[in-house]
Amino acid sequence: MTTLLISDLHLHPGAPEITEGFLSWLDERAQGCDSLYILGDFFEAWIGDDLLDLVDQDPTGNAALAARIAAALRRLSESGTEIYLMHGNRDFLLGARFANEAGASLLPDPSVVALGDERVLLMHGDSLCTLDEAYQTFRAQARNPLWQEQVMSMPIQDRIALARQLREQSGEANSNKAEDIMDVTPEEVVKVMAEHGVTTLIHGHTHRPAVHELEVDGQPAKRYVLGDWQPGKGWEIVIEDGGEPKLQAFSLS
Repeated sequence: MTTLLISDLHLHPGAPEITEGFLSWLDERAQGCDSLYILGDFFEAWIGDDLLDLVDQDPTGNAALAARIAAALRRLSESGTEIYLMHGNRDFLLGARFANEAGASLLPDPSVVALGDERVLLMHGDSLCTLDEAYQTFRAQARNPLWQEQVMSMPIQDRIALARQLREQSGEANSNKAEDIMDVTPEEVVKVMAEHGVTTLIHGHTHRPAVHELEVDGQPAKRYVLGDWQPGKGWEIVIEDGGEPKLQAFSLS
């Protein structure tokens, strides 16, 4: 039994090396695994599943990329691997149509799943950064179904412009924030793990890959942080035969 977990690929047409590396990873590494969990920010931006209707009409290349990725995931799914997709702060509009075309299931954030003999809490990780109050305000708005409905009612070109604007605003805001504000709040981590009754948490978002030891309700616990994929290097967590999660980097060449 092999389970793979990844996060924060930020796939987009401007990073072809990451796209090609991911497709190779699917064929060479993920092939034959029992389950694959993608914990958010799979795409750099996602403006709605109707993007898939524009494969031959989108000069940006985002639609063609999305269709290619969905087809590759579908092949993996049809070979017997269960695939789960979680929303991130970049691709929170990822919907059922893309999941269906990819042969995947959408996974709520947070989710407790059985990995081997252990219950493990899976999250994207952005909700743990509670010191970043401005971002948490935006997150609450972006997860509001009414706001999402309003955005999805906009013409697709307007949504493309909105996504670009949000990325620019996020980059500007983050450049002025202290490093600790953009990381998880330790007290929130312990609180959330205790609420879900787990001693293992796996998440992404912060781009700070590490394994942190902590204590939850008097018990030793661990928090695994997946790294973001970059040209030349990816990150994964591997769980084999019910053993302990193993965080590791690998070459995308």
